[in-house]
Parts: sequence; structure tokens; C-alpha cells
Amino acid sequence: MSIFINASSRVLVQGMTGKEGRKHTQRMIMSGTRIVGGVTPGKSGESVLFEEDPVPVFGSMVEAVAATNADVSVVFVPPKFAKAAVLEAVEAEIELCVVITEGIPVHDSIEFLAAAQESGTRVIGPNCPGLISPGKSNVGIIPAHISGPGRIGLVSKSGTLTYQMMYELRDHGFSTAVGIGGDPVVGTRHIDVLQAFEEDPETDIIVMIGEIGGDAEERAAEYIQANITKPVVGYVAGFTAPPGKTMGHAGAIITGSAGTAQAKKEALEAAGVLVGETPSLTAQLARDAIARLRGSR
Repeated sequence: MSIFINASSRVLVQGMTGKEGRKHTQRMIMSGTRIVGGVTPGKSGESVLFEEDPVPVFGSMVEAVAATNADVSVVFVPPKFAKAAVLEAVEAEIELCVVITEGIPVHDSIEFLAAAQESGTRVIGPNCPGLISPGKSNVGIIPAHISGPGRIGLVSKSGTLTYQMMYELRDHGFSTAVGIGGDPVVGTRHIDVLQAFEEDPETDIIVMIGEIGGDAEERAAEYIQANITKPVVGYVAGFTAPPGKTMGHAGAIITGSAGTAQAKKEALEAAGVLVGETPSLTAQLARDAIARLRGSR
């Protein structure tokens, strides 16, 4: 089992005919993802060849969903067109929309996320690497070769740290790894993914990666303490970040003690989460937790 996607997921690529869309569609297909079509306004009836297999292009999400029965879309369009693309996916009643695009204006994100929430479409992102269930489906830009299937669930704000943690723990593998994105406003939060992993019988341990800024990790800590029974290991990026500076992601700014890595670490540890101060130490904490879990069975 996995969360949000599986081997049966039928995926549409919004922006498949563009440079990035085409490149990552090829990578998703090579990792076993069922790509059933692309969507580019004005290009209905065309197709794109991948490994000698043509993938049809549709002019709208409504047309594409009707023709393919797709349940997932992934967005590879420029920032100024992203709002329209996601609203199209929502109108087509897609179940899951993964928004890879970086640099979307916050007011655009607020608008399409509100529409998605009202309609019941789950959005992952924006400004995220997507998600992967190794050996089943890969929706986004996460390299498929860095880790295989296993029983670790990973949720991360950072794309780069998602890749690093998957590589560090490649000897154990992952049920699903979800990059939720680091923008100030995102569709799927740490808490949403934690809940899904708690309910997934094939996830034994959860690794959560946060970063400085905001209070998402503190809220996740409260949720973990009240609702999560599985071991959780955490890492917070930004222990060396100076106060008042924006570091990397648009949401990663700290003021005083609020939003600092140390404050987040303390909140998570108070909830029983084991927190490492580097990705490698965090991976070792995860290995130790897996060993304890196996020893108790």
C-alpha cells in the first residue's frame, strides 16, 4: 500500500509539451508511472512520442479526464499560467493535483487552493518535488533511482533534503515519500501526510523534515503527540540560520525565537519525536528506530 498514489494511478501531465514537462514525463514513465495523457491548450489531437509509444495531448483537463479516466495530474507550467492550470484540474474533479511550479504568486495559490478545498481535490505543492511510491508510481521530479520500496514514510518541505534522506535510507526503502513544498501557502501539510502514514498498514516509521520559519512543525508536533502511534524521526533545516534572514524557501524567515530550528526541535522532542541536527544523524536515528521496532516484534 502507499498514500495518495499507487500502481493504478492514472496521471495527466499539464504542460507535457513544454521542455520541463517533456523531460520529466519521460522520467516518470521510465519509473513505472501510468501517464495517460498530456494537457496543453490549443494542442488537442496531437501526441508526444516517449520510447516509441505515443501519449495523447488534450486541449483541456475536462476533455482529458473524460477520455482517460485520470485521477491524478501534475503541473509543469510557467508561474503565470499555474493558477489557470490548477483551476482547470479542479473543474475536471481530479482527485490529486501535484503542482511542481516554483514562483507562483501567493495570491494565486490562495485562490486555487480555496477552490480545490471546496471541490475536494487534494493539492500537493506548489513549489514541490511531488511524491513517489517506489516501484509503483512517481508523480513529479523525485529521482526514482535513489531508493527502492520499503516501510518508511517520508514527508518533507525541502526537495533537496527529500532526495538526500531517501539516499541516506536507501538500505531500508520507502512506502511513499511526499515533498509538500516550502511556500508560505501549500495545499497538503505535514499533518495531512502524518495522518495518512498513520493509517497506512505498510508504513512502519515516519521521517518528517521541516525547516525554519512559520509554525507548521510546532502544529505537527501537537498533532503527533495526540494522534500518531508510529515512531517519528525529525529533522529541521536551518540550525545555523541568522535571525531575520530569509533562507531558501519563501516561508523560511524567523523573528526572535519564533520559527527557529531550536524552537521547532524542542517542540518535536516534547512530542516524543527523535530529532537529528544533520540529515545523516537523522537517518541514523531512523535506522535505530527501525531496529527497536523489529526487536520488539
